[in-house]
Amino acid sequence: MDFGRFLVISLGTGTAQKEFKYNTKMASQWGMLSWLYSNGSIPLIDSFNQASAELVDFHNCVVFEALHSEDNYLRIQDDKLTGALSSVDIATMENLENLVEVGEALLEKPVSRVNMNTDLYQPLQNGGTNKEALKK
Repeated sequence: MDFGRFLVISLGTGTAQKEFKYNTKMASQWGMLSWLYSNGSIPLIDSFNQASAELVDFHNCVVFEALHSEDNYLRIQDDKLTGALSSVDIATMENLENLVEVGEALLEKPVSRVNMNTDLYQPLQNGGTNKEALKK
């Protein structure tokens, strides 16, 4: 099968900027209650939400890389949203207009891929902008 014929465009809804509230050293000393509540958040839920959001992108990157078709997978995602922009339940006109601005700015940003070692998005060298990639 010619996997080069497939083109996948994945548009993310945006995620909050990673805060790195916990580390493995901290978590290794937690009991059950600390997994349910720690420093004003719920680590267990945070972990599941973060993993769910990132797993599909990670999987697609691995599959397209294994098929030597990395250029046929484009993920457009802002992983540095803050405040009201990172909330999924603030549908005020002001926030929606701000989200449109974020989307338009994303078009001008360089094509990025998740680094499998750091789990952070990094611009592709000579990848152009998201707008240019969408025109291909």
